[in-house]
Amino acid sequence: MALRHKRKSTDRPAVARPVLTHIDDSGRARMVDVGEKDVTERVAVARGAISMKPETLALVRQGGFEKGDVLGVARVAGVMAAKRTHDLIPLCHPIPLTQVTVEFDDSVGPDRIEITATARATWKTGVEMEALTAVTVAALTIYDMCKAVDRGMRIESVRLVRKTGGRSGDWLSEG
Repeated sequence: MALRHKRKSTDRPAVARPVLTHIDDSGRARMVDVGEKDVTERVAVARGAISMKPETLALVRQGGFEKGDVLGVARVAGVMAAKRTHDLIPLCHPIPLTQVTVEFDDSVGPDRIEITATARATWKTGVEMEALTAVTVAALTIYDMCKAVDRGMRIESVRLVRKTGGRSGDWLSEG
């Protein structure tokens, strides 16, 4: 429960503070009402990585796992997860996604796969959570398929790198 401070006339003027949109005036969690928002094209790009032993990455590249094509399965898992984000994150809206892509780059080093997911929708709310979910579940799927040979894998640096559309406009991460 948040305590409110009444400003005295001698206090400095109030400074605009960031607002948590999923918290109501009483401090309770709530689903944001997007009913009055405009429908616009929205795109979000998220990125993350999974680090592993070089021998594990070599097996991934060679298709040396009994469970099948590791990156192919991870790609499908990431797309499926993006489509189900509202079932996983309690206050997310179901969004009619128009496209989700999941891509892998295993050329960044001998022990790392970079994962990039792009989510698109023409709707009233953004697709950042869908892109982030796609990256995370793709990484978890790689872990699941490779854990028999490498339990020390690390899922790292999952983050939003770009978003376009909507009331708040475009955003690009620094660096």
